[in-house]
Amino acid sequence: MQNLSPRDLAAWLADESRVKPRLLDVREAWEFERCKIAGSQLMPMASVPLRAEELDPDEPTVVICHHGGRSMQVAFFLERHGLTQVFNLAGGVAGWAEQVDPTMPRY
Repeated sequence: MQNLSPRDLAAWLADESRVKPRLLDVREAWEFERCKIAGSQLMPMASVPLRAEELDPDEPTVVICHHGGRSMQVAFFLERHGLTQVFNLAGGVAGWAEQVDPTMPRY
C-alpha cells in the first residue's frame, strides 16, 4: 500500500497516458452524498469484506475516506486479500478540497 497525495491523484487522473485507477470511497452513504471525487465508487468500509471480490486484483485502486484513516485500514485489508496496486488517498476528501478542488463542500 502506498500513500498518494491529492495533488498526485489529480495529476494521475489528468494524465491521458496512464490507466485510470478505480476510486473506491469507503465512507458512509451520507458522507458520499455530501461530497465526492468525480468518478468514485461507494463501498462503505463495513461492506468491504463482503464485497472485496468485486474488485479486480490487478487494477490500480485508490481508497478514499474523509481524512485518510479508514481508507488506510481498507487499503491494508485489500492488499492482504490479493490486490496488487492499492493506494491510500492521504488526507482524504478533506485534503482533496484543500489542495485540488476548493469548491468541494466540506464537513
